[in-house]
Amino acid sequence: MRERVLIIDDEQHIRRMMRLTLETSGYEVGEAVDGFAGVKLYGDGASWSAVVLDQRMPGIDGLETLRRLKAANSGVRVVMATAYASIELAVEAMKLGAADFVRKPMTPEMLRNAVTAVLARTAPVASTSAPPAIETITMNGYSILDPDKGDWQSPEQRRFTVVSPTGTRHEVLIQIDEEALAYVERLTHRRLPYESSFWTDQARRLLADYLWSNGDVPKIRKLVLDQLGRDAILSAERWQEE
Repeated sequence: MRERVLIIDDEQHIRRMMRLTLETSGYEVGEAVDGFAGVKLYGDGASWSAVVLDQRMPGIDGLETLRRLKAANSGVRVVMATAYASIELAVEAMKLGAADFVRKPMTPEMLRNAVTAVLARTAPVASTSAPPAIETITMNGYSILDPDKGDWQSPEQRRFTVVSPTGTRHEVLIQIDEEALAYVERLTHRRLPYESSFWTDQARRLLADYLWSNGDVPKIRKLVLDQLGRDAILSAERWQEE
């Protein structure tokens, strides 16, 4: 039996592109023009393998639609798609239960990768044991595994493992520039040393932004964290170590 994917998007030409992409890849595809119609068509989710969900739609937006899909079926696998995303929105969607996030305009390959990656993941199994310490963030079908502090080669570096939609693992090094530390100190009057978890968070965001914008890992497997935005400075002002 073929996997069934439900597309919820108010733009007809986008739905058509996604339908053709997924049908060519062997999926059976259904369509809904907005969140209300999507929730109704989804029902209890028993007949659907995954959902591709737009964020900005008339009526109820993607996040509210996601909440309702999750209420109908806690195991729903949702790929959020939007042209207006930020890392903050992606994180909020992940907290609500989205399995992945793709950026519009997307290529057919990006959509196929995201759906393939979502369907390849097994549903979480309830457990009384503590969750693993390694955090996973997904972007365009890629997963980011947080570095183990014990594996740091030096305090100013973070080495993340990026898992591609096909399961290939890549090591990506983030170099934290001294100028970034100095910039934070000048604006916040706080010295956050290289060892601070703040820099791990900023390094992870830099890598997630790159995957989001480029849809692939850096060719040289290295990025430099040398610039910070206003949101990062606001975060630094109230940062507390875990």
